[in-house]
Amino acid sequence: MALQSGRDAGEWLRETIDRNRQQEPNGVYSVCSAHPRVLEAAVRHAQDNGSMLCIESTSNQVNQFGGYTGQSPAQFASFVAALAIEAGFGRERILLGGDHLGPYPWRAQPSRQALQNGCDLVQACVLAGYQKIHLDASMACADDLSPALGDELVAQRAAELCAAAEDAWARLPSGSPAPVYVIGTEVPVPGGETSSSASPEPTSVGHMQQTVEMSHGAFLARGLSDAWERVIGLVVQTGAEFGDAVVYDFDAENARTLAANLPASPRLVYEAHSTDYQTPDALRKMVRDHFAILKVGPWLTFAYREAIFSLGAIEKEWLSARKGVRVSDVLRALDQAMLSDPTYWKAYYPADEQEARFARRYSFSDRCRYYWPEASVQNEVDLLMTNLSGEIPLALISQYLPQQYEAVRERRLPNRPASLIESRLRLVLDTYLNACGGPERGA
Repeated sequence: MALQSGRDAGEWLRETIDRNRQQEPNGVYSVCSAHPRVLEAAVRHAQDNGSMLCIESTSNQVNQFGGYTGQSPAQFASFVAALAIEAGFGRERILLGGDHLGPYPWRAQPSRQALQNGCDLVQACVLAGYQKIHLDASMACADDLSPALGDELVAQRAAELCAAAEDAWARLPSGSPAPVYVIGTEVPVPGGETSSSASPEPTSVGHMQQTVEMSHGAFLARGLSDAWERVIGLVVQTGAEFGDAVVYDFDAENARTLAANLPASPRLVYEAHSTDYQTPDALRKMVRDHFAILKVGPWLTFAYREAIFSLGAIEKEWLSARKGVRVSDVLRALDQAMLSDPTYWKAYYPADEQEARFARRYSFSDRCRYYWPEASVQNEVDLLMTNLSGEIPLALISQYLPQQYEAVRERRLPNRPASLIESRLRLVLDTYLNACGGPERGA
């Protein structure tokens, strides 16, 4: 949905949701990534298509202690704003969101401390200008008696997070946009599941209704009736999922009952996580069936990796025989970084080393996305980009990046490595933009 004069991104989101509830095939895709090249591509893509853009950071990526990116919410917001300025993209056209905001990064601590850290994170996000807040208190903490929390306790803790967000909004300058909320947690934890052996069943209507009912009661008990009216999304399991080497497609028939029972109040739509790698038709059907907020993350860094690996193959074919030229070795640097610190992949990949090696490079889970910022990896990427800064032979682009070759030949795409990478990312972004109704020219 395209920008209209006088609207900010929060209003755009609410209007899109209302239109979807009225059976119009409009939705929102949310870029859940902190990778600089991914975000640059997303901003320029939205600028070129005249559309709004939703960008979200997770509680693992960005938090008051830095997260694995080393950025606080304020720093992440400033970084995104700088990208917008560089692209000539109005900051009011970007909706910042926080995904899985709550105690998850501190779940090894007692619940009171973990939840306080979660509240501090929510407040930091709102004060930094985040408007879309996913309240997620579903995880057990160190002193919880069971690894599976009851729905009532989850709702109470989510309401506590919401109260913290409302308190932060009250401290913002008068007229600041009010935060909107996403509730529900029936999805993989931040970063993905440790395994996926079968396609999950969609959320049952009964469980969905219970989540809404208990959340409503918890909000009212804290005096958050106004905030409840700003709940715009409910996270549910759609049945769409992916594992290391498999993608489970969205089955519209299997999710038909859930789609037909969209809650009457509040005026929300379903938010779908793990939509990565779905077919264009499946994504369109999800939006049609009120799974209207589509989250995408690993697919974008997966596409980035594909482009980097392809450029590495081009570099090797073209330059490895030249005297005095050192070709890059991104694959080796990336694998060494992952072996040196297995924190982000060890529990997710097979124990067998040959299988794990393959997964580290090619898994749909894309755990290597955590390692691109490593200096040793980035140095090899920089060398790759430098080595390919000249005119790349067209035959090699055709061999390793055939879709980009066509665009280069038609002079729609510069023959530069950065442009080739961005083009690969835009193919994913185009899929989501089209599924969500595409840009409305002249709107």
